[in-house]
Amino acid sequence: MPISKQYNYSLLGHNTMGIDVKAQQFITYDTVDELKEVLREIAGRPILHIGRGSNLLFTRDFEGVVLHSSIKFTQIVMRNQREVVVRVGAGVVWDDFCAQMAQNNFYGSENLSHIPGEVGAAAVQNIGAYGVEVESIIQEVETIEIATGSRRVFHVSQCEYHYRESVFKNKLRGQYVVTAVVFKLSVTPVVHLDYGQLQDLKALPHTPSAQDIRDAVIAIRRSKLPEPDQLGSAGSFFKNPVVPIELFNDIAATHHEVPHYAIDEKQIKIPAAWLIEQCGWKGKCHGGAAVYEKQPLIIVNKNHATSSDIMELASLIQQSVYDTFKINIYPEVNYI
Repeated sequence: MPISKQYNYSLLGHNTMGIDVKAQQFITYDTVDELKEVLREIAGRPILHIGRGSNLLFTRDFEGVVLHSSIKFTQIVMRNQREVVVRVGAGVVWDDFCAQMAQNNFYGSENLSHIPGEVGAAAVQNIGAYGVEVESIIQEVETIEIATGSRRVFHVSQCEYHYRESVFKNKLRGQYVVTAVVFKLSVTPVVHLDYGQLQDLKALPHTPSAQDIRDAVIAIRRSKLPEPDQLGSAGSFFKNPVVPIELFNDIAATHHEVPHYAIDEKQIKIPAAWLIEQCGWKGKCHGGAAVYEKQPLIIVNKNHATSSDIMELASLIQQSVYDTFKINIYPEVNYI
C-alpha cells in the first residue's frame, strides 16, 4: 500500500484515553524505506511517533506530523532446544505477539499479555506487569535515526532500561524511530508466578504452559482494569514509587499492612495504587475524569473528560499522597 497522508486528522481513535485532538498531518508507512522517504519529506517539522496511544495524554492539537508504523511481521530468526529468537515489526499489536508466542509455548512474554499498545512502543516504554519487564526478553532494538535516516541497532545493554524507562524516553528522546524488535524467548519452561493471583498456578500438578499463564494474566487484568474501548484510560497512570527504607519503616509503623517489594537493602517499592486508595481517591471524580473504582492506579475518562480534568485530578492525587505519606508519585503517562 502507498504511504497514507491525512491532514487536520482527528487522533480520537489513536489514544486510549479518548481525547479528541487533531494532528496537522498524520502519516502511516508500511516499510523502513517508506519511513526514510517520509522523514526526508518532513525534515524540520515537529514529529511525534505513536503506537496505539495507550500511554499518552494529548493536551492540545499537535501542530506537526504524527507518524504511525504499519511495519508488521513476525520472523523466527533462530531456534534450538533451549531458546528461540524472534524478530517482530514495530507495528505489530503487542498482545497479538504475546498470543502467538503463547500458542507456540515460547516462554517470556506471557506475563505481559493484554497490555494495549504495539511492539515498538513496548520497547520504548519498557512495559512491565506481574513481575516481568519487557527488557528481560529483548535482545536488540532496530531503529532509524530521524535526523539522518541511518539505521542503528541497539543491543539491549545500550537501551539503558530501568523501571518504565529507556534511552529512547530520556537521552535519545525524539531522535530515533523503532522499526523492529528482536526478542529472545525460552523453549523450555521459565515461569514467573510470584505476583499476586498468579501464585495460584503453583498448585497445578504440572508446570503451567505459557498459554496457562497468559490466560490467567488476562483474567486478572479483565477483573481489575477497564477495557479502553469501553472506558477511556491510559492504563497505570502513575509509576510505583521507590522509597528509602527509613521512610518505609515510618509508614509501616502506623500502616502494618502496607504492601511492599524490596529493591535492595536500602530501597523499598510501594504500590502507588495502595497509597492512592489510602488517601481516599478510589472512585472519586473530578470533572469528567475519575479514579477507577476497581483499581485506583487507573484514571478513566468517565464523562467526556478534558485533558485538563485528567491533569488536575492527577495533580490533586499527587499532592494528597505527598501530604499523607511524604512520597512523590509521578505519572507513567506522557503528556503531549
